[in-house]
Amino acid sequence: MIFTVRFYRVIAALVCIMYALAVSADWPCYHGLDRTNKSKETGLLKKWPDKGPALLWTASGLGKGYSGASTSNGIVYTAGVKDDKINYVFAFSNSGKLLWEKQAGRAWEGRNAFARGFEGSRSIPAVDGGVVYYLSDAGFLIALDAKSGAEKWSVDLNKKYETADNVPKYAYSESPLIDGDRLYVAPYGKKASAVCLDKRTGKVIWESPAWNTGNETGDAGYTSFVLVNNNGYRQILSHSSGFVYGMDSQTGKFLWSVPFKNKREDNCTDISYHDGHVFTSGGYGEGSMLIKLNKTDKGVSAQEVYRTKLMDNHHGGVIFHNNYVYGSGHESKGWFCLDFKTGKQMWNQTRGKGSLTFAEGMLYLYDEDGTMSLVKAHPDKFEPVSSFMVPSGGRGAYWAHPVVSNGVLYLRHADNLYAYDIKSK
Repeated sequence: MIFTVRFYRVIAALVCIMYALAVSADWPCYHGLDRTNKSKETGLLKKWPDKGPALLWTASGLGKGYSGASTSNGIVYTAGVKDDKINYVFAFSNSGKLLWEKQAGRAWEGRNAFARGFEGSRSIPAVDGGVVYYLSDAGFLIALDAKSGAEKWSVDLNKKYETADNVPKYAYSESPLIDGDRLYVAPYGKKASAVCLDKRTGKVIWESPAWNTGNETGDAGYTSFVLVNNNGYRQILSHSSGFVYGMDSQTGKFLWSVPFKNKREDNCTDISYHDGHVFTSGGYGEGSMLIKLNKTDKGVSAQEVYRTKLMDNHHGGVIFHNNYVYGSGHESKGWFCLDFKTGKQMWNQTRGKGSLTFAEGMLYLYDEDGTMSLVKAHPDKFEPVSSFMVPSGGRGAYWAHPVVSNGVLYLRHADNLYAYDIKSK
């Protein structure tokens, strides 16, 4: 009897360990739980077949959009706009079967010459505690049951915070940030610029007053919050259209800001944080900047370390790895590696631009022309290993960010989501 009890305890422990390992390979929100956009998975292919890794399945019927994938407990989530009118959140099994789809508010329409033609979903659904949270391109925030798609609560940020006259010219592009029982999002309205909600109910915990809303420096950016512990604060970091800033996540207090604005006023690249330093980059010739955060008697001060015109990242994001940052430039063409602390260029591959992610020492570069490349992440030289062309899913550039989760590479283009097997055999 004692042996039997011990045996089952061992089996139960092994099952728990296996479950934990499986869950740890999930990618439940935009750029991963720690927002570094770096997968912790191992056992992945270090070289792909000439025609690319095996395509496991394709999900079609997503409509227009640039939303990538999130994964949790065997379910894959994404979003899109159907018939140019309605946002939808989709849930697929890990074999590509549609489990449910749910409407998530009206779609945004381009209101200026620059924006027209770029309609579609932006945000990536976030999954936490059996609930999916999604922010539409028009500012509709909704919480859905992860298994059934049933609505739990919703908030129209546009109406609640009076953003109708201040909707970003390229639509809301933020993916919600969840920390414990809190959800953070930035409506940039007349009544509040950033808010913290109870994720279970949608009720307000705090609202940060508008930061010069209507002034060019206080309008919305297109980034998602990054959460860090720094100088005694649990800070949320992000951009407006004209500055980089940090806030106290517990109270909504504005802690610091540094001017950062490109000629299109559309900061789109999320913050990279390391060792008390904030790295950011912006397109249209703005380049990159490093900021050091210092503790003061009144809170936190921000000291500019350097600015460089190199790697003016458009909206594909950057990766911090081993004291270097990797990403693509816009007017400074091609893919770059820069020294994080100095801004020195380590290499530049002058071709294209796009989005990226990271896993097991490798960069996954997704060019906006549909080229998917596997590249070694080191500062010595640009060293590509494999590449292939991703099929077209419709009109538009390949702008969705790639995702590596549970041995699968997820790539979105327009109406289609592709799932590739990248596990090492």
